[in-house]
Amino acid sequence: MEMTLSFFHGSMSPNFPTPTARRAPFASSLSNQLFGLGLSPSPASKPSLKLRSKIPCHGPIKCSVSEATETASSEKKSQLKRRGDIRNIAIVAHVDHGKTTLVDSMLRQAKVFRDNQFVQERIMDSNDLERERGITILSKNTSITFKDTKINIIDTPGHSDFGGEVERILNMVEGVLLVVDSVEGPMPQTRFVLKKALEFGHAVVVVVNKIDRPSARPDFVINSTFELFIELNATDEQCDFQAIYASGIKGKAGLSPENLAEDLGPLFESIIRCIPGPRIEDGALQMLATNIEYDEHKGRIAIGRLHAGVLRRGMDVRVCTSEDSCRFARVSELFVYEKFSRVPAEIVEAGDICAVCGISDIQIGETIADKTSGKPLPAIRVEEPTVKMAFSINTSPFVGREGKYVTSRNLRDRLSRELERNLAMKVDDGETADTFIVSGRGTLHITILIENMRREGFEFMVGPPKVINKKVDDKLLEPYEIATVEVPEEHMGAVVELLGKRRGQMFDMEGVGSEGTTLLKYKIPTRGLLGVRNAILTASRGTAILNTIFDSYGPWAGDISTRDQGSLVAFEDGTSTSYALFSSQERGQMFIGPGSEVYKGQIVGIHQRPGDLSLNVCKKKAATNIRSNKEQTVVLDTPLDYSLDDCIEYIQEDELVEVTPSSIRMCKNPKITKRTR
Repeated sequence: MEMTLSFFHGSMSPNFPTPTARRAPFASSLSNQLFGLGLSPSPASKPSLKLRSKIPCHGPIKCSVSEATETASSEKKSQLKRRGDIRNIAIVAHVDHGKTTLVDSMLRQAKVFRDNQFVQERIMDSNDLERERGITILSKNTSITFKDTKINIIDTPGHSDFGGEVERILNMVEGVLLVVDSVEGPMPQTRFVLKKALEFGHAVVVVVNKIDRPSARPDFVINSTFELFIELNATDEQCDFQAIYASGIKGKAGLSPENLAEDLGPLFESIIRCIPGPRIEDGALQMLATNIEYDEHKGRIAIGRLHAGVLRRGMDVRVCTSEDSCRFARVSELFVYEKFSRVPAEIVEAGDICAVCGISDIQIGETIADKTSGKPLPAIRVEEPTVKMAFSINTSPFVGREGKYVTSRNLRDRLSRELERNLAMKVDDGETADTFIVSGRGTLHITILIENMRREGFEFMVGPPKVINKKVDDKLLEPYEIATVEVPEEHMGAVVELLGKRRGQMFDMEGVGSEGTTLLKYKIPTRGLLGVRNAILTASRGTAILNTIFDSYGPWAGDISTRDQGSLVAFEDGTSTSYALFSSQERGQMFIGPGSEVYKGQIVGIHQRPGDLSLNVCKKKAATNIRSNKEQTVVLDTPLDYSLDDCIEYIQEDELVEVTPSSIRMCKNPKITKRTR
């Protein structure tokens, strides 16, 4: 099938036809043209493009983004050449908008796997923790070949806490696929990743995913995305983005929501057409190490895009942090990404993404350059962390029972290793020699590190999360975040009251789709969000969806009470009994069942009133020689099962979470004495 394309640059005719009759009232015919969705007025227009899809698609695959970006670039960049046989793209989106599922379909249709090969879902989420939580934590590289063009694809995390990973990856690519849900539209993380992509000057292809949802509203989503481009001060050329409608799980895409092709052909065509090839320099070798992996046999592996020159296996190179600090090394092995695996290569030319082995001490942000005339590239910078937590050695009576690594030296070595690959994290020494202050982009960012460490055999204690404040002109500033809550209307009142208590200020409220759901948008101090997820789930009967992203630093909002109830604390060491728990559960909700080993100071439940209460959960029934007529039947409530994230949300200033490979317990901090009832 042959399809006619038309292009326009600057001059726009008011008679240009619109793609659909359904448009939001605020979107003018001019915005319809800017979306790049107009039909070609003449069948004689050139150039033409052949699609392999069988269903006719309404709208041209036209992209003035890449052309305009080239003309607007500096004189130096205009002198650079582009490679036409490679495309480097990052797939970015808000969490749960379907990035990884879309990559699955792209890999299948590019014949990466055999026809009879078993492929699990979300193949890019190879980490155990990613599969358990259903989120992407680490960015992954893969590549496909379409019409003699190699497309390097990087799947990125969607959570704002892993924004540092996304910022790094944008250094390696020339364009992004911005995946947006067909019902929710642009969300907080969509805004963040798009802002970064526009700052880099990347070409953007908008993919409206999950178009097969019953309450899909593609026109609203496209208009909202266009408004977001305007808000982020995108240029006119960048606002002229290409829109693709897709169902990642079905592997279909098209240029209009009504007519989807039987495959992802229109999406592949748009990538080739709309995203420019990598710019390359003719000068000496330059490659920025953007990511680090570790292999037991090969050691440290540096991943990045070759900006200039040629890299060969066995080549002597210079590794530079700046002009003054350089050292020499040799490349032992060289890999490129083909399909779903790393493939050995003898030589890599500028523009391609590769993995380099043999440089044992390379760090993220360093440049692999020519041995004689190489110069470093600008270092990678990411935004500052906003939340900190104290890590310390385990001081409970159960220390050393389950973990292999329990000393402060083990803890220090592990945290320093994490810094090598996690640029958005910082580690400082605490008040004592066995305490370390770990700072990250959010509680989830640090919680993932804690979970990985306990699976590696570490045993340690963690304090409550605290926000990182700033002082500017003797004024105390604290971080604020934009929180969006999707909640059914019947539970909206409880959620509004909860966020209001935590100093949240609502600035937008709108209905979402036809499902009776309301979207609330708040600007709220980060302090007010600590421990709020469980409270919101309780208030909304488990139906609310909360998303947050860092906004800016603002004035101190005042005192915030994050927990109204106290803790039930074990009175002595021992093993809990049904007899003791039966009377204890009248005081609140318990965390433990009968037969659990506890120690003095361990938190065993939530008190139903403010203030802590000490309990003896190990008390045994007195054995007398008087036979009663009937034994009392003991009926125990099911204990609360708190995960690591729940425990970290629950604890307050004078409490700690004890993390071991097999158990997660909470206890009172013996260094902070607080009067209990």
